[in-house]
Amino acid sequence: MRLSMIMCKQPSPMLDIPNGRHKLEILSPPLHKEKVVIVMGATGTGKSRLSIDLATRFPAEIVNSDKMQVYQGLDVVTNKITEEERCDIPHHLLGIANPNSDFTAKNFRDTASIAVESILDRDRSPIIVGGSNSYIEALVDGRDFNFQSRYKCCFLWIDISMHVLKQIVSERVDQMIENGMVDEAREFFNPSGDYSKGIRRSIGVPEFDKYFRNEAWLDRKGRARLLDEATQEIKDNTCKLAYRQVEKIRRLENIKGWNIHRLDATRVFQKGGREADKAWKRLVAGPSATIVREFLYNLTDEIPGNLSTIRDHNVQCLMA
Repeated sequence: MRLSMIMCKQPSPMLDIPNGRHKLEILSPPLHKEKVVIVMGATGTGKSRLSIDLATRFPAEIVNSDKMQVYQGLDVVTNKITEEERCDIPHHLLGIANPNSDFTAKNFRDTASIAVESILDRDRSPIIVGGSNSYIEALVDGRDFNFQSRYKCCFLWIDISMHVLKQIVSERVDQMIENGMVDEAREFFNPSGDYSKGIRRSIGVPEFDKYFRNEAWLDRKGRARLLDEATQEIKDNTCKLAYRQVEKIRRLENIKGWNIHRLDATRVFQKGGREADKAWKRLVAGPSATIVREFLYNLTDEIPGNLSTIRDHNVQCLMA
């Protein structure tokens, strides 16, 4: 589900970060913990949309935690949020890394920690958003739990039933093809390239390898067949990724004990047009705003983990 917002200009400098470049000083835990919002969910569930919704309601800046969107390039393939969709909200760690380097979980932890601290220094709230749960886990639970000792986290999980998500993935890949995905991936094609390193690990790059190697020698029918095969493989691999992402979130919740607030957005994607927008506000944006408001401003002592208990309050939340 794409966003429609005003144009904005956001520079995206390239950052080449080899292992161990950033060293953060481990400080004593503060007497008062600062607060960080973390938006999680499988690919295609609307995490970027929710982060923008929240950042327009509260004074906030967004930190990307998608391990492929952190690289410069392949904006369509990696489904980066566009400058227009950012709605003038500052975004950090988006398109900053050299596409041929390996931006590790440690690199993310160190760089995201710097970004979070800089946002808080400006009296704004960091919203970390992305589907790479291994990055989020490395940040929250890494470095002897230093992050948890300094910050209090509010986890939001946008969830969609898998049979609906499969359809969303299929439609989104088709739209990406129409938006120039093939030509964009062709620019990164290298017959001797390494698909285990850097941005070439992105779903939508190795799947086109056979097509790019053979397209010059095939007639139109043969090229169409290989393109269809590559497109279907992208859809299959994206669905597999979504399964892994959801299972990871469940492990973080059930095994590590993270207090994750689940928002069921299934009905949003079963509707269309204005009805879908109304459902988004009622089931996702409204409850999330309620939770974040309570979290940031201590309006209640406890936030319910099951959002079904607060859905009747959504309209009041949106009006506020």
